[in-house]
Formats: sequence, structure tokens, C-alpha cells
Amino acid sequence: MAETITARPTDAESIRTACMRVTAAMVAIEGAEPSPVTMVHLFDGQAFLLIGSDTAAMAAAAETNDPIAAMIEVTDCAPIELREPVRSLIWLNGTLHRVPADLERDLAMEIATDHPSDELLDLGHGSSMLRVQLSGAVIATSAGAAAVSAEELTRAVPDPFWENEADWISHLDSEHSELVVQMSRRLPPSMRTGRVRPLGIDRFGIRFRVEADCGDGDRDSDVRLSFDRPVTDVVELSKALRALAGCPFLNSLPAE
Repeated sequence: MAETITARPTDAESIRTACMRVTAAMVAIEGAEPSPVTMVHLFDGQAFLLIGSDTAAMAAAAETNDPIAAMIEVTDCAPIELREPVRSLIWLNGTLHRVPADLERDLAMEIATDHPSDELLDLGHGSSMLRVQLSGAVIATSAGAAAVSAEELTRAVPDPFWENEADWISHLDSEHSELVVQMSRRLPPSMRTGRVRPLGIDRFGIRFRVEADCGDGDRDSDVRLSFDRPVTDVVELSKALRALAGCPFLNSLPAE
């Protein structure tokens, strides 16, 4: 898939944002089956994981105080049904460490202030916490793959709309298909032959997945339409989306 090059979040910011809304992740260590992860919180060069207390990764961490080489795989999926739902794949590399049980609750309370998640309520009730000291990351999207250092991840911040993006994309796709059509008129002519679906929203713009007509030999493509300038709140976002659609007087988008 090809993606146009324009203003966009940095690779480190994209990783931070994807981890904030993770729905599918695994942690792998040598000699054991990958273990599912329900939450990935990045902070200060570390990844704090929520993981089943009976998983292979937890068992391995409990058996030693030595660091264990580990890789976390995060799959960032679109919030709507698409022929190919994956937006990006992320691999976080580092060393796995135990989190003492008596510190888990305090850490969870600190994490919840920046990363509210229902999964934190499972801590101590079938879920436990592990820590990965990060050495680096790789993100793969339709535009290609890129390496990101642990220092870049530490400096990066998630997109301000990460918590609401899924609802907004679903609303746009199900209730405002006419606006998607209007915005798609800004796409290159070669990308208007397939079915255009909303894929993602961030402070820089909106992304679309163009699903090629079956049998024409073309692949699905991702394309971004940039706002005139990065937006900082819902009011600015609404105005920027209306401007892209050429409808300055429409009711507020996204829905509030």
C-alpha cells in the first residue's frame, strides 16, 4: 500500500498513541509461547504491561531476578470493519523485569491519571504487572518501516485525540458517508476509483483507506489529508474537518 507524504505525527508519537489505545498486543520471550497483553503504558523509556497472572511471561519473570530479553508486538487496528483492519504494527524491544506485588497498586494509580483503562481494575484479580526497560522500537505502516530509539519514545507525547478517535471514526463512517465523499474529492484522481473509508484522525489531519475494486489488480492504499495547521482541541478539529469537506456551516464534527 502507498501513502502520500505530508504533515503527520512523528513515528515516536504514532507509537505512543497506538499504545494508549491498544486492543491487541503480545509479549514474547525466548523459549515460551507469546503471552497476551491487555495494556501497554509507555513512560520514561519503559513499558508497563498488564498481563495474565498465569501466563508464560509472568512465570518466567517470577523465576529470576535477572532481566529477560523481550519483545512486545502491538497491532493498531482500525475502529471500523475494513478488508484489512491493521493500520500499523509496532515492535517494542527491551528487557523484562518483575514489578513487586506490593508496588502494583501504587503504580496502577499513577498510570490511571494519564492512561485511564478499565483493565487496571483487573490488577490482582487475574492480572499482574510487568516492566520492560526499552532499548528501541520499530513501527511498520503502509508507508514502510522505521526504527525509533528509546530516547525518542521518552520525549514523544500521544495525540491529544487518542481517547475519542475510535468513536469519531465510527461515527463518520456510519452517519456521515456524504462527508467522506466530499473530502475524498481532494484525493488524487488515481485514488478515487476505490471505496474510500475513514481510517484515522489526529491533530495533523485525517487518514483514509482506499479499498481497491476487487479484481482490478490494484492494492488498497492509505492517504492523508492535512489540515491547514495542527489543531489542539475539539473546536479546532471540527472546523478543520468542515473545511476539508468544503462545508463550513455544517453542524459540529466530530459529534459532541
